[in-house]
Amino acid sequence: MEIRQATAKDVEAIYAFICDLEETTFDFEIFTQLYLQNIAGENNIYLVAEETTRSKVIGFISTHGQILLHHLGMVYEIQEMFVDQEFRSHGIGQQLIEALELRLRDRECHCLEVTSNAKRTAAHEFYIRNGFIQSHVKLTKERQV
Repeated sequence: MEIRQATAKDVEAIYAFICDLEETTFDFEIFTQLYLQNIAGENNIYLVAEETTRSKVIGFISTHGQILLHHLGMVYEIQEMFVDQEFRSHGIGQQLIEALELRLRDRECHCLEVTSNAKRTAAHEFYIRNGFIQSHVKLTKERQV
């Protein structure tokens, strides 16, 4: 297995992961446009785990960085992380986080954050096992149309 920077050719695999993660089917054309914008973002890091024997993408992590005043600098937040069901419990998620942290060593980074849906308790346990602490509560408000 290899962890590498995500590229445009990974869009179909990542699209499938996001649809699975969110339990919905997104518009592929819109998804592709947004994905390409995101992987080109200077402060974004998108990594994929690839099974090299089959050249199959089996996981990914996306991270966006932004300057936050209350941190007096750059903070990176994991936006999505997904490992193919067939490859879970093999340490791939941990390896994705480690690869991300390695890349963050070369950047200004005050902290790494992650937000996870309240119903994803197994994900919360995973992040805690990987050194994250629950320090905030996130509240959201849907846009009123």
